[in-house]
Amino acid sequence: MSELELLQRAALAAAIGLLIGIERGWQERQARDGARVAGIRTFTLIGILGAICSLFSGAGTTALGLSFLAFALPLGIFEWRRAAQEGSVSATDLVAGLLTFALGAYAARGSLAVAAAVGVVSAAILAERRVMHEFLRNLKWTELRAALMLLVMTAVLLPVLPDRTVDPWDALNPHQIWLMTVLVGAISYAGYIAVRIAGERNGLLSAALLGGIVSSTTVTWTYARLVRRDAGALPAVMAAILAAWIVSLLRMSAVAILIQPALAAPLAPSILAAAAILLLPGFLAWRAAATVENHALALQDPFDLGLMLRLTALLAIIMLLSKIGASAHSGLFALGGISGLLDVDPITLSMAKLAGTGVTAAVAVSTILIAAAANGLAKSVLALIFGGPKLGMMLSLSALAAFGAGAAAHAYFPAG
Repeated sequence: MSELELLQRAALAAAIGLLIGIERGWQERQARDGARVAGIRTFTLIGILGAICSLFSGAGTTALGLSFLAFALPLGIFEWRRAAQEGSVSATDLVAGLLTFALGAYAARGSLAVAAAVGVVSAAILAERRVMHEFLRNLKWTELRAALMLLVMTAVLLPVLPDRTVDPWDALNPHQIWLMTVLVGAISYAGYIAVRIAGERNGLLSAALLGGIVSSTTVTWTYARLVRRDAGALPAVMAAILAAWIVSLLRMSAVAILIQPALAAPLAPSILAAAAILLLPGFLAWRAAATVENHALALQDPFDLGLMLRLTALLAIIMLLSKIGASAHSGLFALGGISGLLDVDPITLSMAKLAGTGVTAAVAVSTILIAAAANGLAKSVLALIFGGPKLGMMLSLSALAAFGAGAAAHAYFPAG
């Protein structure tokens, strides 16, 4: 290791200590000099001490471990005496000191980027004490339980599922099906948190705009069930669902045009016309939601696991039927309609790649639009099932108007 690299590593160790020391010093800035166990200078020196001990120990872990214990013991005694005098039970300063020593030692021998990143994250966590404490005070058991369930579904179950089809029809991929279940839970949880933070009207709308980028179908059925629980939420829910539909249309078009720029001219008019039609009832619903701004949405569990599992089973059935039905049709338009009932992305990607090579731009655009119309029909049916007749009818009429506008624009601006 060259002298320049040694200086860089020592400087990083000192910088980590300085950063943590600034944060600790700011938290205790009202205390008189000498009343703090550790401040800016002390934490900076701790970082340097960790680096020096690491360099002295060479490749041996025993010597570094003994150095760490030799440092931790007096610091622990100091913190214990202060805690006894002040009647405090906080161990934050002690842990921060030990962490600074460890990061300084790692900076001397490990990855500079990792040491710097962990140092910055550590300082940020220390600085957000009030925010985290407030978060814990407001956190409900149902929210914590739902988050843990979502993490188990994502980090434990998803990786062990086979990422391949397991049925004779080559349609059911357990990994992809469970991934959709996780997606349903994540969007549902995000909507719940958004409503708690921003209120019913703005919270649902914000979450739906983000959810529409991923899956407007999931947003539709997830939010529609809120109307079953509370009819007063209908305007806010309708505005959020239509916003997700608009985002989904724009995202679908952006993907197709990004892959095949030649589709921009024939595809854009239809999509923009449909989006504009959906924007009108969406805006009216959002305005109507303002008149019931004081209405409290009946928030329950962030997501219903049983309901999600039932939808997952339905998803698997639709995937199987779509695969079997697609194999019985040779026409791309029929394939687009069948595929669109479940998801517009696969057929959109396929048509964009084939446009100009395997199929004409006109056929590709027509197939994509048919898939989008079929997807809108499926979402309207989901809204009817999960949200009731009133929401289902209003969304169905909006979808039909959007289909008509898109078809008219497609006829007026035909592809090549």
